[in-house]
Amino acid sequence: MKKLSLVFMLMLMSISIYAQNAAQARKILDKTAAVIGRKGGASANFTVSGKYGNSSGTISIKGNKFNARTPQAVVWYDGKTQWTYMKKSQEVNISTPTEAQQQSMNPYKFINIYKNGFKLGVKNVSGGWQVHLYATNQKRTIKEMYVTIGKNYYPKTIKMRQSNGWTTINVSNFKPKNLSDSMFRFNAKDYPHAEVIDLR
Repeated sequence: MKKLSLVFMLMLMSISIYAQNAAQARKILDKTAAVIGRKGGASANFTVSGKYGNSSGTISIKGNKFNARTPQAVVWYDGKTQWTYMKKSQEVNISTPTEAQQQSMNPYKFINIYKNGFKLGVKNVSGGWQVHLYATNQKRTIKEMYVTIGKNYYPKTIKMRQSNGWTTINVSNFKPKNLSDSMFRFNAKDYPHAEVIDLR
């Protein structure tokens, strides 16, 4: 009987520790979301390696909108529609991206997805924390993520797992900025020779 009650006590303690850990992870992500999701917007540099190949560039964000620029392409996303301009072919593809496609181009997409459908955990690392997100439904396009966050609540690294492997995004030079909504929509006047292909 004593052994059974001891096992039960240990189970309760581990559940309590897990709940505290999840609550701390959520608190860190909430503060990070507040820093990143400031009304005016922000910009940063990024490098991506993994499923979508290797690339680097700059990104501007405002809420769930983003504008990413790499040597190969420029991407505009206004919260619903995405325009991707391929510099080599001078084509603009219009699409409605999936969660994973948005995440691959917008390293800050995680600030919206962590609130639903993920188990959360956190551990201390040098200069900040590493938050672990694990999808409760493994049919989701993003199944698991590790987000390394500095003490200033700026994300440093986002590592995400999809069905065919891991993608790592390193973020640097994060700067709060006041950005115009127009920079998140493709303007045909700026690309008069581009061929527009609607993939929706």
